[in-house]
Amino acid sequence: MSGVIVTDPPKAALKDVDALAGFGVATVSEAMGRTGLLGPGIRPVQQGVRVAGTAVTVLSWPGDNLMIHAAVEQCGEGDLLVVTTTSPCTDGLFGELFATALRRRGVRGVVLNTGIRDTRELRAMGFAAWSRAVSSQGTVKATGGSVNVPIAIDGQVVRPGDAILADDDGVVVVPRERVRETVEKSEAREAKEAATRAAFLDGQLGLDRYGLRETLQRLGVEYRTYAEYEGGRP
Repeated sequence: MSGVIVTDPPKAALKDVDALAGFGVATVSEAMGRTGLLGPGIRPVQQGVRVAGTAVTVLSWPGDNLMIHAAVEQCGEGDLLVVTTTSPCTDGLFGELFATALRRRGVRGVVLNTGIRDTRELRAMGFAAWSRAVSSQGTVKATGGSVNVPIAIDGQVVRPGDAILADDDGVVVVPRERVRETVEKSEAREAKEAATRAAFLDGQLGLDRYGLRETLQRLGVEYRTYAEYEGGRP
């Protein structure tokens, strides 16, 4: 497998990426029209952590982490490494030594569509990580791949320089051209949710706040007492 290492790709503005970190993954995905999620299979190895960064992408061969080594050189302050393979792989391509090298370069975390290991050490050092699997299976460094090219995870395209937001709920990608717009839409969504939260605390029902009684009626959903329901059974 031949490949390419692309240097100096365009990136989302870091100030906008930092602003994105003020919102949850669910809020940001909803703000983009329920898009951008990298799927439920990628889970955090820690809890209570939210990070946002600009993507440095890696396309590797299964069971081979050579291109992660190559990607470290391309990483810098505010980046977040995103790794996938040419076919499904759960081997532990990433561990504590990689995290040590990446932290030295200002990298904020890693998202792997593969396996990860040294999870205890990663939690102890506070290096944020999300992966599809946890596996002690080792790897080789023998096959070419690519760095900073568009990759796909669970049907979502991640380009180098796109914004990545990750928290306990999963991971979302925001196209680099849409980060500022998405921050503004997320702010509006949070303001709307705050008003709804206040209404719920005051006792209002979602059925009334969202006008759902009319929806139930339109769909033919009926209210019946227990006696009516039991009496109407054949």
